Amino acid sequence: MSKFQRYLLGKVSWFLIAFAVALLFNFLLIRLIPGNPVDMMVARMSSSGTATGEAMQKMYAAYMAEFGLDKPIYIQFLIYLRNLAKGDLGASFNQYPTPVLTLIMQALPWTIALQLPAILIGWFVGNSLGVLSAYKKGWLDRGIFPVALFISSMPYYCLSIILLYLFAVVWKIFPASGGYGYDLQPSLSWAFIQSALQHYALPFASLTLIFIGGQAIGMRAMSIYELDADYVRFSRSLGVKDDRIIGYIFRNGMLPQVTGLALSIGTMVSGALITEIVFSYPGIGTLLFRSIRTEDYTVVQGITLLIMIAVLLANFLVDIAYGFIDPRIRASAAGER
Repeated sequence: MSKFQRYLLGKVSWFLIAFAVALLFNFLLIRLIPGNPVDMMVARMSSSGTATGEAMQKMYAAYMAEFGLDKPIYIQFLIYLRNLAKGDLGASFNQYPTPVLTLIMQALPWTIALQLPAILIGWFVGNSLGVLSAYKKGWLDRGIFPVALFISSMPYYCLSIILLYLFAVVWKIFPASGGYGYDLQPSLSWAFIQSALQHYALPFASLTLIFIGGQAIGMRAMSIYELDADYVRFSRSLGVKDDRIIGYIFRNGMLPQVTGLALSIGTMVSGALITEIVFSYPGIGTLLFRSIRTEDYTVVQGITLLIMIAVLLANFLVDIAYGFIDPRIRASAAGER
């Protein structure tokens, strides 16, 4: 077995181990919060004063049995694994009997439509600006670098609040909250599309600007490092054309940026959580936040499972891609043959 094959086997092994450990913590962590969702459900019902104490106790016992919370924790975990193997994420406690998968599928398209274009545009524009800043230097570097550093140092929610205040409160150019007008229903009508785009503009801008700033700073630093590397000087002394040298520089400098891109895509389900909350955007981050507040175990488990798989898979694919992108790994594999 070559070193490259052992490299792949090792990555697969670590992926499986990390998945098993993450799956256990995905089940346990939400249950470490004091109380349980049935307590909150019964408390809300009792506050209305429509049922007696004895009726509340019977209702409490019925819900505990319905959701399996009356069983030992290890039995609950085995039931969770059994249902998961069948693709069953269970029903929402807070919106019973709505399936968790239904809630996720309703919110997920909003988050993907918000995050994915912001990540990709931010990555391409940011890396291009970083490369230009490092290569051209001069006034371009003095202009791009401080602006990118300032933007990348700003938390998502701060920029979101600033944009919300300026463009929705002061100048009233865009709507302040929601994913579309409250008087509309999701459809392919022009009125709905126009409303959705208006609500989309501010959260999209806040995310994209932060991504651009972060990628520009990272790519600038990597490009400056590669421009000063020994192989660049040696190549120039041999008369290698600048276009070819720059290709090597950008290829090597791009490796960490590819990792950042993959991780950003892998974590995009939860990456816009605060931004979605600021704008009351109907994405999966808002659903997760609301579910944590109400201790809706099944919804939290379903969303964190999705995040866990996406992050692990993104890391795994990046590690495999490195085996093909990084010439050092290929060279070590070729040396084994």
